[in-house]
Amino acid sequence: MDYFRKNNGTGSNKKSSTPIRMKIILGVILVLFSLLIGQLAYLQLSYGSKFKAEVEKTDSTVVSSQVPRGVMYDSRGRVLVGNKANNAITYTKGASTSSLQIYNISTALSNYISITDEKPTDEMLAEYYLANQDNTTKIQAKLPKNDRQDQQKLIAEVKREHIKYTAKEKTAAIIFNKISGAYTLSTIYVKNKNLTDKELAQVGEHLSELPGVGIGTDWERSYPNGSSIQSIIGSVSTEKSGLPSDDLEYYLVQGYSRNDRVGTSYLEKEYEALLKGSKSTSEVITKSNGDIQQTKTVYKGQAGASLMLTIDAKYQKKVQSTLKSVFNSALSSGAASYSNGAYAIAMNPQTGALLAVAGVSHNPKTNKTVDNALGVINQSFVMGSAVKGATVAGGLMNHVISLTNNTLPDTAIYLPGSAVKKSVYPIGTFSSLDAPTALEVSSNIYMMQLALRWVHAKYVPKEYIWMPNNAFETIRRNFSMFGLGQRTGVDLPGEVSGIAGSAFDAQGRIRSGSLLDLAYGNFDAYTPIQLVQYVSTIANGGYRLQPYIVQSVGKTSQDGKKIYIDYNKKPNVQQQIPWTSDELNVIRQGFYRVVHGTNGWGTAHKLKDVKPSISGKTGTAQTFYYDPDHPYNKHPRELINATFVGYAPSQNPKLAIAVVFPGLDPDLEGSYTLQVAREMVQDYSKLYK
Repeated sequence: MDYFRKNNGTGSNKKSSTPIRMKIILGVILVLFSLLIGQLAYLQLSYGSKFKAEVEKTDSTVVSSQVPRGVMYDSRGRVLVGNKANNAITYTKGASTSSLQIYNISTALSNYISITDEKPTDEMLAEYYLANQDNTTKIQAKLPKNDRQDQQKLIAEVKREHIKYTAKEKTAAIIFNKISGAYTLSTIYVKNKNLTDKELAQVGEHLSELPGVGIGTDWERSYPNGSSIQSIIGSVSTEKSGLPSDDLEYYLVQGYSRNDRVGTSYLEKEYEALLKGSKSTSEVITKSNGDIQQTKTVYKGQAGASLMLTIDAKYQKKVQSTLKSVFNSALSSGAASYSNGAYAIAMNPQTGALLAVAGVSHNPKTNKTVDNALGVINQSFVMGSAVKGATVAGGLMNHVISLTNNTLPDTAIYLPGSAVKKSVYPIGTFSSLDAPTALEVSSNIYMMQLALRWVHAKYVPKEYIWMPNNAFETIRRNFSMFGLGQRTGVDLPGEVSGIAGSAFDAQGRIRSGSLLDLAYGNFDAYTPIQLVQYVSTIANGGYRLQPYIVQSVGKTSQDGKKIYIDYNKKPNVQQQIPWTSDELNVIRQGFYRVVHGTNGWGTAHKLKDVKPSISGKTGTAQTFYYDPDHPYNKHPRELINATFVGYAPSQNPKLAIAVVFPGLDPDLEGSYTLQVAREMVQDYSKLYK
């Protein structure tokens, strides 16, 4: 009985409690749901418009684009470096562009354009292939589960498949790579070379189907008057190469983008700040999902400044052509077989303006010759007797010799344990020489005798020589007044100062013989531009002028027909030589007699008939050819450097020149430097009357 009562009681409780619990739970749910409905209604009524505006909200970002670089003109206003405009297909990347979207755009574009001047790498093709999810799934199925999300392993597997891609797919892969690498909201060029009218029209017709794609204009450097001085002008990086890695941080601080094109060498680099111009700016309005809604031009930008150079394009072409022609003659004769090139430079001695800069480099191993105008500032050579004018000037200014007493014995120098040091002509040809005649016949002996007195050396032939430790400093200080052994400060990067030989041997003893060699130009090495600065200093009366190649800076009118000058370069005197006019005339007289004298040992009489009159100085210096395949050969080939410096007219000079032919066969030297000098003076005279 108790058992039945217990069970009946328990059954009665379950029947009564379960409905109550359910009612409570359902009641709570109903209340919460009612509260949620009420809250949503409240938010919709009170803040609906605000939320809608937030969804439709747009962001505004300012982006910049490059403008055409400044134009470079020659001294007569001819375009040396201009900008060739090209039609281009552009792409502006949105803030949230997906890989699939890029794949679709690239594939669609490949139907309208082709890119044949670039080849996609296997990596680029694989990345494009995997951007299609169906392709990714196929490749993943061939890999272990742990490797299926590893992009590099997916790419490696695609490469192993050796898939055959069509021409369109290769173009699409290139486009995909370009777009993928673009920065958000930046505009890149998808194709900016060899774009056909048909391609342009087809893309234009389908722009609405190609989000981010546009039609624009790009530019590239052009050289309408030839490229003989392109090595001086320099080069500009491509959009693909962008900023040079060596100067990346500098350019980024200056506000450049990584894919900006900048000058990478010489004038393009030296005047980058002026040539780049100011970028155009546009306001890009994007939707909340990152898609570009609108682009507005805020500032059209300003094209780069124009540079007017001191070089005359016609004269430059003539000098370069003459130099190459004469050097080729030297090659044909066998005289220049081991030469590394030839160089010529012309300068206005009254201003420092460079009028022509020419050079060729020669590879003795391959016998190939290329233009290399830069050699005039970055190649150093022992110049020989061409520098003797500075030696005589130093002797006069330091009162080693005087106007009334400048005759020295022409006695060869006999140092103990060394070969005799003498001039080219036989010993005993002259018993003594005065300064002008010593220049005329290019006496090495005169310069050595002068140096011995100048540094207060003690000398007994064949027995003894002593010099003070500052002897080299004394002679070099004099040469440096004329710019020899010093950077000239020309407005081009990469200039070298030359090479100064060692003044002391391994035991710390002064090299007396080398000091004597220095006195007549056979020890230290100088650059061709230093040589023309030196002779200009003699030509203009004693003003060492800074050479320059940019005459003025300005702006080109929109029609390209006028140049508005903002800045003109003024001559910069670096040093005035402290000689008297009579002392200067001693050097000038000697230089005139080198060409017009009557002495049989005169070295440049072949130029006597040139009009206008030339004054100048020749030079030869011993050098050697070391075979790069046998650098330790104890018997290198002996050669000579041949040089000429001069100015014309002899009175009131308007042109100063330097010609250098290094590494000629001493038995086949010829008169190559004089041939180039003749043409340089005559061509200049014809152009400028």
